[in-house]
Amino acid sequence: MTAVVTAPAKEAAAPEHTLRTLLRHRVKGKLLLLAVAALVLIPVGIALWGSGSWPGGLTIDVSGPLDDANQWVIDNRETHPLFLYFLLHFSNTAVDAVDVVYRFLDAMGWPGVLAAGVLFAWRAAGLGRRGVKVAATAFGAFAVCGLLGMWDATLLTIALMVVAVAVATLLGVLIGLAAGLSDRFDRALRPVLDTMQVLPAFAYLLPFVLVFGTGTPAALFCTVIYAAPPMARLTALGLRGADPAVLEASASLGASGWQRLRTARLPLARKQMLLGLNQTIMMALSMVVIAALVGAGGLGEEVYSALSTVDVGKALAAGIPIVLIAIWLDRTTAAAGDRIGESAPGGGLLHGRSAWALVFAGVVAAELGRLAVGKAWPEGWTYDISTPVNKAQDWITENLSSGVPVLGGTEVWSEHFTLWILNPLRDALLWLPWWSVLLLVAAVAWLVGTWATALTATVSMAAIGVLGVWAKSLDTLSQVLAALVLTLFLGVLAGIFCARAGRLERWLRPVLDAMQTMPQFVYLIPVVALFGVTRASAIIAAVVYALPAVVRITTQGLREVDPAALEASRSLGASPRQQLLQVQLPLSRPALQLAVNQGVVLVLAVVVVGGLVGGGALGYDVVKGLSRGEMGIGMTAGVAIVCLGLVLDRITQPTARKTD
Repeated sequence: MTAVVTAPAKEAAAPEHTLRTLLRHRVKGKLLLLAVAALVLIPVGIALWGSGSWPGGLTIDVSGPLDDANQWVIDNRETHPLFLYFLLHFSNTAVDAVDVVYRFLDAMGWPGVLAAGVLFAWRAAGLGRRGVKVAATAFGAFAVCGLLGMWDATLLTIALMVVAVAVATLLGVLIGLAAGLSDRFDRALRPVLDTMQVLPAFAYLLPFVLVFGTGTPAALFCTVIYAAPPMARLTALGLRGADPAVLEASASLGASGWQRLRTARLPLARKQMLLGLNQTIMMALSMVVIAALVGAGGLGEEVYSALSTVDVGKALAAGIPIVLIAIWLDRTTAAAGDRIGESAPGGGLLHGRSAWALVFAGVVAAELGRLAVGKAWPEGWTYDISTPVNKAQDWITENLSSGVPVLGGTEVWSEHFTLWILNPLRDALLWLPWWSVLLLVAAVAWLVGTWATALTATVSMAAIGVLGVWAKSLDTLSQVLAALVLTLFLGVLAGIFCARAGRLERWLRPVLDAMQTMPQFVYLIPVVALFGVTRASAIIAAVVYALPAVVRITTQGLREVDPAALEASRSLGASPRQQLLQVQLPLSRPALQLAVNQGVVLVLAVVVVGGLVGGGALGYDVVKGLSRGEMGIGMTAGVAIVCLGLVLDRITQPTARKTD
């Protein structure tokens, strides 16, 4: 009996063992070549260049031409045909689209908008018992927005987000389809998506403001650029992760390429696409405050104006509706996606067209009620939370920042973290000769990827030196590495627990929504009050912002592991720990790699905000360029941040080598 059971297992394990052995030999061969190259190149580097930072003779000044281009745009924006007959149409379309949505919502009044949001959420979940929670979430979200006195600002933000998310989703799906169906297009697209997502919003805000001026168009286009990449990446990941057996069965039945895409690939990629939509919504809402800097209005403007007077309570009153909007959209889209593919019961008022008729009737009834109560949210139904929030912040700052017995306080933690981790890491990077950094990047990228991977990473790192921001970039890199390690450690650990405990995920879900959608400017003030104006504060902001995406993607990847593989491991007597380490984590490697990639991207996205609270380096230069209108300084630092993102992307998520 033993022989009968173990023989098939051995036969099945043989190819896997052979592949692992081949990969092990390949890594050993690479390490040997790297050792030989190091013995040759390191003495050559010492002899030719010695030690020190990037030489000034190898830098190129790009600030001058960028400043000249800046001045040309300013001089010709009102008269040149390119602006009058081409870009002006984009600007007018953006303004008209947002204005139409806002006017429609405003005309409905608060009863109509509230009823539409609640009934639509309920319909998305099926108008049954399970939809009651989704509808209650929608009701609570809209009610709190009104109670906090932010109803009009909420409508303007929703209008901007509806247009931005719709455009970003459409663009992301189209790009993701192309990348998921073409390996060549996917390889060419990756640096473009990296640039779109890694380039700080502050950096490309300046050229958009120069071209379109302050207002809705610049805010809308920046939001679309920033929010589209997650949809594209996760759509491509879902298409590439489709079960080959299903695709082969579809092809054997004579289905064309379009039919296989429509009936097999897209349905199988639904969960990943829904996750992409979720991330697109979250990232679009995270741009609300930054968009307010160029006159977009809405909740972001309320947050920014409150923070300019250091009124945390008022900023929180505007930040909470942003989170609630995110939760409402997240729950509604998730409920709609969960019902896709379900077999609809026959007939009944709660299904099909009858259900939509009920929703329409409910909205019409609410509109009739508007005639009696008015369309503006009643002033007597608002509550000011700014005073108690400010008092609570003062108490926390006075009692937790320092003088805490045994623990010392948050400022002590910040000091130790900076002294023992950040400073040594930064000094070590600055101590390395510039050529040794290039060799190290090339070696690591080639070890985990291919020659093309190593070339891209090395050229990106060298471009930083050519731009003349070598020291500042290494300072930024030290902060990014520290924040990335903390984010991945906490995110993967939390993702494992959420994948194993569904109740924990449900509890953490609103917390993760709040962490990802609450504007960094809102929680930046209490963070600074507790930890001081230091690089540690910037790292905390980056971790809080990047953590939710890592947790969600890790959880999704672990849950999509083939149940047959888990059942086979259980039948062989594997413990839960062995299943996790030997089955779930290896099989979810593509999702984990995407989690690492998104962690890098999101941490870098907060580098600029960190520059406002002591992070300095490249982030501060980007903010300085935007605030002073110095395009050369801002764009140079922004491009350097993109290059850092490309280096980390190629090291953490390399292009896989094709195997026969």
